[in-house]
Amino acid sequence: MTKTRKMVLLSILISQALVLHVIERVIPVPVPVPGVKLGLANIISLITIMLFGFKEAVIVVVLRTLLSSLFGGGLSSFLYSLAGGILSSSVMAYMYLKHKNIFSIPTISTVGAVFHNIGQIGVASLVISNIHLFYYLPVLLISGVITGILIGFTVEFTVEPVKRILKIGGA
Repeated sequence: MTKTRKMVLLSILISQALVLHVIERVIPVPVPVPGVKLGLANIISLITIMLFGFKEAVIVVVLRTLLSSLFGGGLSSFLYSLAGGILSSSVMAYMYLKHKNIFSIPTISTVGAVFHNIGQIGVASLVISNIHLFYYLPVLLISGVITGILIGFTVEFTVEPVKRILKIGGA
């Protein structure tokens, strides 16, 4: 794959992650706990890991987080999302790239969602100097498991058609 083709494909993935992030912001979540969300952009993070690898997934996460914060977030949302996204991508990449024969895609996604929440709560507690934010963690972990499973099945059913459309990985 040429560098130009790879750059274009990663740009498309960043754009898709941004669109999913924007869609997610308008979907009401029926849980009154800060930080509970669907994690739709994680679909793209996991697909990027599967198609390109860890380094490219981090690029997608960082640029998506930066752009989404510029479009309507702020410094704190950037820090929370960046910490969660990088921690989540790191764990998912390790599980997928080193142990994909052991773990299913929904399992990898679920663990990624849980670590995303842990990363966000960790940074939030540091930023506002309040360890009591960890009281939100049980609700965030439950929501992370539920959304992680759903995101994982979405990725499992879409990654092969994406490979065929993009002509990646011998498909």
